[in-house]
Amino acid sequence: MPDTSRTIDAVWKLESAKIIATLTRMVHDVGLAEELAQDALVAALEQWPGAGVPDNPGAWLTTTAKRRAVDHIRRSRALTDKQEQLAHELEERQEPEQDDVLRLMFISCHPVLPTEARAALTLRLLGGLTAEEIARAFLVTAAVVTRRIATAKRTLAEHRVPFDLPAESELPERLSSVLEVIYLIFNEGYSATSGDDLMRPGLCLEALRLGRLLAELAPREAEVHALVALMEIQASRSAARTGPSGEPVRLHEQNRGRWDQLLVRRGFTAMLRAREAGGAPGPYMLQAAIAVCHAQARTAEETDWAQIATLYGALARLLPTAVVRLNRAVAVGMAYGPQAGLDLVDSLVVDPVLRDYHLLPSVRGDLLLRLGRGPEARLEFLRAAALAKNAAERAFLHRRAQEVPATGGPAPGPTLGGAAAGFLGRADLDAATVRSYGQTLRRLRLDLGDGTPLSRLTAEEAARVCTAAWGGAAARTWNRHRSAVRSFGAWAGLDELAAGLERRAETLPRAPALDPAQLAALWNDPEVPLREKTLWRLLHESAAGVKTVLSLNVEDLDLEDRRARAGRTWVSWRSGTARLLPGLLAGRTRGPVFLSDRRPGPARTPGPADLCPDTGRRRLSYERAEHLFKEATRPLDPTHGGYTLRRLKPRPEETP
Repeated sequence: MPDTSRTIDAVWKLESAKIIATLTRMVHDVGLAEELAQDALVAALEQWPGAGVPDNPGAWLTTTAKRRAVDHIRRSRALTDKQEQLAHELEERQEPEQDDVLRLMFISCHPVLPTEARAALTLRLLGGLTAEEIARAFLVTAAVVTRRIATAKRTLAEHRVPFDLPAESELPERLSSVLEVIYLIFNEGYSATSGDDLMRPGLCLEALRLGRLLAELAPREAEVHALVALMEIQASRSAARTGPSGEPVRLHEQNRGRWDQLLVRRGFTAMLRAREAGGAPGPYMLQAAIAVCHAQARTAEETDWAQIATLYGALARLLPTAVVRLNRAVAVGMAYGPQAGLDLVDSLVVDPVLRDYHLLPSVRGDLLLRLGRGPEARLEFLRAAALAKNAAERAFLHRRAQEVPATGGPAPGPTLGGAAAGFLGRADLDAATVRSYGQTLRRLRLDLGDGTPLSRLTAEEAARVCTAAWGGAAARTWNRHRSAVRSFGAWAGLDELAAGLERRAETLPRAPALDPAQLAALWNDPEVPLREKTLWRLLHESAAGVKTVLSLNVEDLDLEDRRARAGRTWVSWRSGTARLLPGLLAGRTRGPVFLSDRRPGPARTPGPADLCPDTGRRRLSYERAEHLFKEATRPLDPTHGGYTLRRLKPRPEETP
């Protein structure tokens, strides 16, 4: 049995993409196609342990899945004219067309889907990974992955994305989306953004498999072969990228004898194919050329940094992202000296895209160290460590900071981190104020570093941080952070700290209400939990404010009259909320109506008014309620940003 199960698992991972692609061509619905393919997998799990594994297990799964598809079509009577043709195709047992797999790849990476959904759907449909396997790879829960995949399938169905290869005019954009997803999967495996380990080899291997498959399906696309070359060469360094304890080893310190020469040669071969395909160099071609430069150098000293800097310059013109410009600064610093690199890095400090990117202060620390400015470099390494989400990288950056002598720097005195902790630890601040001030000070600490001497903190730096973080925010949000900076500055003896932050006039334009179709999608979504569905219905039917509704207590409800006391006013509702409330309350007679998911920790116990005496859970916070609604409404929002709860207020003609 265990051997058979392992065989089935291996066959599924190899054949699932072809099977789902073939079924999608037949039934024109990727979600239904996956369900039918899963039925065939269940049949294999039931029959193969007793009957034995077939000689051609892939063909067995394909034929069984096709029979399920034909049965479905006959039952639904949606394609009666094609029954004969499909039955004939089944009898001949034709192998799935390669174009079907390519079509499936284009669908799973369709631009109509958000990036994280594209990655999850691609790994599911083309990689044969389970929701649990994808969740472990990206350090999220299986429920999150399942929701992403289900939402992605629904979005594809709602937009009626056809199971066709893109038209010639759409091909560059669509192919770019596929390559982006594959490279995203590879990068998450090659340099994990969070967790304890620097790498997740399983994701790297899956991305390489998908890249090689795409190269077979689209042999004349230069950028496809270039991406494969880039991934092969980068993957060749995997064994040399970590030390005995899993700590990162920088590229110029790696033992190049541990680089996998087979992968290097495969990368060179893919690069030749990319060049043979012709056309102007694209972003993956230029990145692959940079990887080739590194791979060709027998030692770190022989690296042609001038050539790499030139290639990064070309890449920055083609793809002028902040990360590309940061990488160019590194190359320039290696080719033409640390000061040249530092000048470029300093021009990126104000870029909001890089404000939480730990490699920006890490690179700056490297350059400062090479310039002999050790104390400044030490602060940069500490700031990088505070931003790093990966445990291995964070520990590595802390070690780098400890290796730099702290002598010769500014005179000892209070630091930003220590002052912020003292300010927030005051007894005269309530919990809401501490939370609000803490958001502002956390941003200052992340951008400037906990170790920054308080005496060096200037109004210009505070203005730079606030402008980068909240320059485009609503006036109310901007003024809240400005007030926090002023209060902290007054407490710390820095009276002019907010001098560069002008107060903004606050206006609150009414956000347009959701239309009936969007509301119907929310009310009828079976994946929305009862708590959220009840809250959203109540907000819509009552037209009350979010904080007012969240402040309701069970003992204030009058279920029979469909109303509740909220301070000096009443909140009333209609039948939609009335149907949901009893199930939400589940017999509770006291405490908040809307509760959080978990019990609070000992250090965060709320007051009795915000705690349910029956369950021990606290009142649902405004911030959490907004976040959940934004996540749920991303598929409804053309910008994929999600909506705020204010959008649930009914239109004037709907108000009772």
